[in-house]
Amino acid sequence: MNESYLFISDIHLGLQSKELENLKERLLVKFLNFAQNNCTDLFIVGDLFDYWFEYKRVYQKGFFRTLTALQDITESGIKLHYLIGNHDFMHRNFFKDEIGAIMYEKPISISLNGKMFFIGHGDGMVKNDLGYKILKSVLRNKGVQEFYSWIHPDIGVSIASSTSKTSRDYTSQKDYGEEDGLFEAARIKIDEGYDYVLLGHLHRRCYLNYKNGVYVNLGSWLDEPCYGIFKDNKFEIVDWK
Repeated sequence: MNESYLFISDIHLGLQSKELENLKERLLVKFLNFAQNNCTDLFIVGDLFDYWFEYKRVYQKGFFRTLTALQDITESGIKLHYLIGNHDFMHRNFFKDEIGAIMYEKPISISLNGKMFFIGHGDGMVKNDLGYKILKSVLRNKGVQEFYSWIHPDIGVSIASSTSKTSRDYTSQKDYGEEDGLFEAARIKIDEGYDYVLLGHLHRRCYLNYKNGVYVNLGSWLDEPCYGIFKDNKFEIVDWK
């Protein structure tokens, strides 16, 4: 069976004004309903939320329609793969146990229709980004997260939101040079034998051929909502209007 796979990245739910967030979520839920009937696997390649901090018994309110649409997807038999990004990194077990998602804290290698994919959010993969790599090692530290979880949720989520904005401003203003730093990382992976390297994070949509492989970046739903589809051994980036 030649299966169909869909990919989205960098939606950043919770970033914009309430009016824009309502419009964005409605658009996303329509896509998730579409995905339920048009794929065997759906990959969320990081930063579904602009921030996500999940306590042991509490998770942040909002985006109920998105969460139920995701649960509908898994209950219909579709595999939901969620690669954690640099904004939505604080997950416990809600998505795994309640929604049925397969969660990943690191990039993955996976064979799809006989092609080897390297899929990751992309944060920490650029060579000249030592400052972020240090910050990431601190924020992803389980001990630090456990300590943070003792803060009252109203305060904790507020701090997480502010930190998320700082991280986003850093990423958008960082000078990675004239060439996409992730393309350099992708070339290394393609030289290792991967057919496709699929990333997000930089909010720059692109599809670049290199030797026998392809580097794909899905861009961002903040600019041009889109999804990737791999079917019949062909990868496309499709606008979602």
